Amino acid sequence: MIALRLATVLLAISLPSALAANVQKSDLQLPPDAAVHREAVKKIFTDSYSAYKKFAFGHDDLSPLSSGFSDGRNGWGASIVDAMSTVHIMGLDDLFVEAVNFTSNIDFSKSQTPDTVSVFETTIRYLGGLLSAYELSDEKYPVLLEKAKEVADKMAFAWVGNNAIPFGFINFAKNAPTVGSSNIAEAGTLSLEWTTLSAHTKNQTYSDLSVGSLRHIANLAAPLPGLAAQGIDPSTGAFVGGYVSWGGGSDSYFEYLIKYARLSNTDDPLFANTWLTAVDSSIKTLTRRSTVGNHLYLADFDSNRKIRHISSHLACFHGGNWIFGGKLLNNATIVNTGIELNEACWNTYASTQTGIGPEAFAFVSSDGNFTGGNGLTADQVKFNAQHGFYITSSAYILRPEVLESNFYAWRATGDRKYLDRAASAVQSFNQFLQTPTGYAGLNDVNNVKSTKIDDTESFWFAEVLKYLYLTFDDPKNISLDEYVFNTEAHPYKAPKAKATYGTNTIFPPESFTAKAGPAPPVISPTRFNSGHRNPE
Repeated sequence: MIALRLATVLLAISLPSALAANVQKSDLQLPPDAAVHREAVKKIFTDSYSAYKKFAFGHDDLSPLSSGFSDGRNGWGASIVDAMSTVHIMGLDDLFVEAVNFTSNIDFSKSQTPDTVSVFETTIRYLGGLLSAYELSDEKYPVLLEKAKEVADKMAFAWVGNNAIPFGFINFAKNAPTVGSSNIAEAGTLSLEWTTLSAHTKNQTYSDLSVGSLRHIANLAAPLPGLAAQGIDPSTGAFVGGYVSWGGGSDSYFEYLIKYARLSNTDDPLFANTWLTAVDSSIKTLTRRSTVGNHLYLADFDSNRKIRHISSHLACFHGGNWIFGGKLLNNATIVNTGIELNEACWNTYASTQTGIGPEAFAFVSSDGNFTGGNGLTADQVKFNAQHGFYITSSAYILRPEVLESNFYAWRATGDRKYLDRAASAVQSFNQFLQTPTGYAGLNDVNNVKSTKIDDTESFWFAEVLKYLYLTFDDPKNISLDEYVFNTEAHPYKAPKAKATYGTNTIFPPESFTAKAGPAPPVISPTRFNSGHRNPE
């Protein structure tokens, strides 16, 4: 691990000239029709949740097409726990009490399915949802904290011996981790939830474990300054390969660097400085403009140090994250770049026949169109010539990231075009996702007659509908200056912001050699999307 780094000249980002600013624009004003759109979002939620209650209550996901259910998150009722913070924010008090009563009886001693337990998914959905619900309800229901502690105590077995990095999966019945490689998103997306648990239980161990993992990753020599390699081996603490991405498998590690700094108000500058360095490196090395439309994208960077002209719905969180972090650092360059990244991601929605964006896409820039995969088909060439990107995976599995960044852009700028975009998404969801029993994803967002996907992921309740609802709600409700969202959109109460975060230090390049190791886990698997590994 690297104990000390020297500052380098900041080339891509202008240094701030004032103290940290608030994230939200002051005196945001909603138009008169905002309440109508807010209620439309609430109706989508209640219709979806009613279908879940009728056909899947107590299970993880609703299967809306077959009027059934699935248990991809260990059968503990993921949709209930994940929905709790949204339920509370929407003022659905009866549903909230029902969820608390259900949660009080969850048996976290073992998985209710034959599956092992994902530390990452269980942290962001179950632990994250329980703690947010506990705070939002003013700590009225101690059982929520008790259950949060119960599930965290089981997950703590993922840290073996002196390992700073937890293994990604555990057999809860045996308290035994599955020995294997992990990725920085899984290992580095724990700090918000586990430090919040420490704050409420007064047990510092939870924070020490999760922040220790985040710190370890940040201190490793990286392929590019601040930009950690995606794969990591918990047994050795070393990176596996040298693949760099803001997409799945890496995304929320970068997200949590700046969010942990904000939620904890830590005096340790490592986290904010590493995030700033990552953004600086990204602007210098990863940003590309499409030859059609001049859209701004963040490319991937592979282990052969080649640019891959690819992006994804998952990666589209970056616009909101850069707006958030740029505001905290009072850095207009970062904020404006985040806004541009958000524009390109919204274009993936605006360009399809359904008005909904695809799972993955690629682009052509002045340096080519290398993706590591096959060349463009004739249809992709035609689509790219019209829209400045082309679709490489056409599904929509109810992901939130584009609407998440749209929410941040609205709250930070007050530009009403973001409200119009959110309203457009609501209209598209009602037109193309609605079924007689809830809402379902699409196999092809560029086909108005697309078949649907028989699954309603819990993040539909936790993220998509929360971000949409808050976009149209009173901006003082869950203000970005008073709360920090985890990567599943569960808000935590934040202390008053510090005057500044980090020391505006950009870390210099370091010697890095990609090392072989066990293959990283697949990224964001679901029953209907088997996931993928970024090639080395």
